[in-house]
This record gives sequence, C-alpha cells and structure tokens, in this order.
Amino acid sequence: MKLTVVGGGSTYTPELIDGIAGRRSTLDVDEIVLVDPDAYRVSAVGDFSQRLLDHAGHPAKVSTTGNLEEGVDGASAVLIQLRVGGQLARRSDETFPHACGCVGQETTGAGGLAKALRTVPVVLDIAERVRKIAGDDTWIVNFTNPVGIVTRALLNEGHRAVGLCNVAIDLQRTFAKLLGAGVDEVKLEHTGLNHLSWERGVYVNGVDRLPELLEQHAELIGERVTAPTWWMRRMNVVPSSYLKYYYSHDAQVVKQRTERPRADVVSDVEEELLKVYLDPEVNTKPEQLEKRGGAYYSEAAVQLVHALTSGGPAEEHVVNVRNNGTMPFLPDDAVIEVPSTVDGNGAVPLPVRAVEPRFSGLISAVTAYENLALEAAVKGGRDRVADALLAHPLVGQYAYAEQLADTLVQINHEFLPWARA
Repeated sequence: MKLTVVGGGSTYTPELIDGIAGRRSTLDVDEIVLVDPDAYRVSAVGDFSQRLLDHAGHPAKVSTTGNLEEGVDGASAVLIQLRVGGQLARRSDETFPHACGCVGQETTGAGGLAKALRTVPVVLDIAERVRKIAGDDTWIVNFTNPVGIVTRALLNEGHRAVGLCNVAIDLQRTFAKLLGAGVDEVKLEHTGLNHLSWERGVYVNGVDRLPELLEQHAELIGERVTAPTWWMRRMNVVPSSYLKYYYSHDAQVVKQRTERPRADVVSDVEEELLKVYLDPEVNTKPEQLEKRGGAYYSEAAVQLVHALTSGGPAEEHVVNVRNNGTMPFLPDDAVIEVPSTVDGNGAVPLPVRAVEPRFSGLISAVTAYENLALEAAVKGGRDRVADALLAHPLVGQYAYAEQLADTLVQINHEFLPWARA
C-alpha cells in the first residue's frame, strides 16, 4: 500500500513514521511519499524517516517530492497536515486578537478563523488534484486545523474524507494509565466538535469509571486540561483543554499576553529537530519530538488509515464526521467529533445520548460560526469574515468583530486571493 503525506516536511512527520514502524503487522504499507514544497525540510525529514523504518526492521521505503501529482499517484490514502503561512502566520493568529482583549489561538476564535481562511482553499485545491490523479476511491485523512471546518469543506465537495484529532486518544491513554486498564479496554463517551468536546463517560468493560476518575484523580486531570476540580465533579465531565478558552477566557488572555507565543516555542523546537534529523547517526525518535505536541498522533493516524484501507471489520475511532441526525439540535451536514464505526466504506457516528443544554448551547453556537467561517473561506469577502467573527462566542461584539476583520484581512492579505483582487 502507498501512503502519501501532504505537508510531509513537517517536523511532526517522524511521529507518524514511528507509528507505522511499530504497526508492521496491521498496516501493510510498503511505500510512503512525503510531499512538500520545502525541499530542504522534506529531504531532512525523509532521510530520517527512512532510518527510523530501517532501524525498526520495517520494509517500507520513503521517497520525497515537491510535486503533488507525482506523490499521490497510486496512493490508497493521503494524509493532509498543512500549515499555510508557517509558524510566522501562526504567531499572528496567536497575537492579533489581543488588541480587542480576545483570546489568540490558532484553531479557535479570530486566530482560528484566520487559519481557516488561509487553509480551506489550499486543501480543496489539493483534494481536487488528488481526485483527478489517484481517483475517487482514495481516502483523505485530514489532520489540518481547524479540523472540523476543513473536514466539512472536503465533505461538501464530495471527497472521501475523515477528520482526525489527537485529543481523544491522548485522554484515553491518560485514563487507561490512571485506571490501570489496557488501552483497548477504555472507551470514551466523547461528545462535541473538534476542539470543543467533553468526555461524558469513560467505560471499561461496559462500566462507567468516570466518577471514580474524578473522585481519585481530579487534581491531576484538571491540571492536564486546565479545568477546576470542583466543576468537573459537579458536571461529571472532563472537558478538552481547548474549553479553557471559553470557560476561562479572560484569564487565558492575561496569561497569553505575559507568555512567549507558542509559535515561537515551536519554531525553536523545529530548529532543534531538523538538526537531529540531519544527523546520519540518529535512527530513533528523539526526545525533543515530545515538545512539538500532538501526543499519540501517530497511533491515531495509523489506526484510522488501517480501518479505512484494510478491508477488515469495522473499528471504533473518535473522528470528525457528518452529523446526519446524531445530534438532533445540529444540521445534518455539520461535522461533529464523536466515536464512530470506521471501515472501508468510511465513518459512521455511533448514537449519542441526549446532550445536556449546558453543552448543546455552546456546540450549536460554534457550529453556526463554523458554517459562516466556511462560507467566508470559500466565497471570500471582508464582511463575511466580520459576520463569522460576530457569531463566534469568543468575539461576539460589533466593534470587536469589525476591528478584527480588518486586521485579519490586512495581515493575511497575501494568502487571500479575493483580498488582492
């Protein structure tokens, strides 16, 4: 099987390769192509990735290219992990909203909208070219943020696409360790949208162990997801760490204004990693890769690709998928993040028990924003940008939406063709 990684020059990529090396018996990959316009980075990452596989005794061969058509020809699955504008654009996403006292983050709020506007047209162009070269049956696994919006864009255009995030698998591994259970024994009642989700149950052999986790380990869990223990116990949920931007917005803005932007930290880590990758003596995953983020990304990606391409029985994974009535208070075409059955026919969401109003209200509001964000990304227009910002719970005021829209368009001018017209 041929697997293609678009954005393969990312310093993240060896995490994926390491996961493939460890799953030789289940994921039958013999060719991996890394596609990236940055020849220097993709060469360094590609050579190191081959050393990882060779050291693990995996027979797959890695090649690199800057030509998308060449890279995806004959691929069974294409994994997209892009960052349009690089870390410099990310730094902007994380800082420009502060002028209005709004949180700066690359996947939600005004910063998340900026990333969506830059990213959606590029991903749709790539997906259309993949369809022409590799065919309609090729699976696209989207790991590009904001995952929900980008995946919805792909599905709207009829692509065979599934969105993936590592939040659920990270929490699953955490809970398994705390409970002394096997990873495969732990099932999450993961409910919501990408980067807007709650664990409403943690099941081991059919028994909900969430109350026990919150009774015995709330402090540790709360520190990990940035949530107060009393609130988690009262709600009987564990929120994803991204909920802090909603539930503790002002405190997060204060914190961000005093801390070094994450983009700068990641840039330093990437520089360190590239030096390691260029060392021909290094053939195992370096410790610095843990600083890059994306814990268990490799496991989640490899398991999902296996489910989509192996031809085997359906597996359960937490993915981004069409709602199709799963949450009755949302449109059918909304993209939600829930446990789903996945096989060669795609992902189908499992039934979700009624969502409490304290969660469904926020889910509905952010879904409405995502719809407006996607419209702005596809059709363009400064006013559409402002409308999406006004609808976002993290902005939500006329003056802020107007000011942030102007700033966003100005800063991202080179990435928005409609803004240059």
